[in-house]
Amino acid sequence: MRPCLWSLVVLSQIFAGSKSVEAEERFEILVSRDIEFASVDGHALKLDLYQPRDAASPPLVVWVHGGAWRAGSKDNMPLDELVNRGFAIASVDYRLSPVAKFPAQVHDCKAAIRFLRANAERYGYDASRIGIAGSSAGGHLVAEIGVTNGHPDLEGTVGKHADQSSSVQAIVDYYGPTNFLTILKQSTPHGLSVRVPALQLLLGSQPEENPALAKLASPVFHVDKNDPPLLMIHGDQDPQVPINQSHELHGWYKALGLDVQLEVVYGGAHGGPQFHDEARTRLVEQFFRRHLRNR
Repeated sequence: MRPCLWSLVVLSQIFAGSKSVEAEERFEILVSRDIEFASVDGHALKLDLYQPRDAASPPLVVWVHGGAWRAGSKDNMPLDELVNRGFAIASVDYRLSPVAKFPAQVHDCKAAIRFLRANAERYGYDASRIGIAGSSAGGHLVAEIGVTNGHPDLEGTVGKHADQSSSVQAIVDYYGPTNFLTILKQSTPHGLSVRVPALQLLLGSQPEENPALAKLASPVFHVDKNDPPLLMIHGDQDPQVPINQSHELHGWYKALGLDVQLEVVYGGAHGGPQFHDEARTRLVEQFFRRHLRNR
């Protein structure tokens, strides 16, 4: 006897494995640029909002750009494919180190998160659970933000939405520094040529000259049992941020039994197409879907 059409559909869904209708649906991208979320000393802080057109209350991810804390822009947002798959992405600017020293960058990004929560109904995304992602210096900032939810010295007073939480519920760190007290010892000569002046600008000194500030700026020293799930993606041939930096944060998370994953890009350097290929895009997509669902 021939199987009925309904049986064939059920069998096809079973053999499709983990592929969901939600994951396979694709959306056009709607972009709202230069939304001002705060102003500091006359310096306007802005974000770009990428939304999947016609998606109902999509999950929200905040993107933080790299550039050694002294350069870069919200204009460079590499997660378009996540928007195609149903995520809203807010790409944020922050004061760069030639303008303001640490922790200004963290204060600005936390202000952006508070603004995004306060305006969720206006823009139509789901801000009940927010993810955060960034690369290089942005990777450092998203890890620092993620493991310092509610930290009194790192919340800051930037913006107009102090009544909102700046906490995030999932972190994706692409090859970011995590420990300023060890990074220089781990670095190649090329890495030192980049990192030494970058840290001088960011901190106003070298880490060994002000270890208390270096520790405040290092995610590894803030890890506790309440921290959100973390996914790190790092190349094993990174000449600028040694992969040991991700191993360190991974170790702190593992020691506390927290949800953590380190994806090693074998042969990978400091960024490049490998970090956003289909396999890593699917990895990030599934990570955020798992942790940004309403609970």
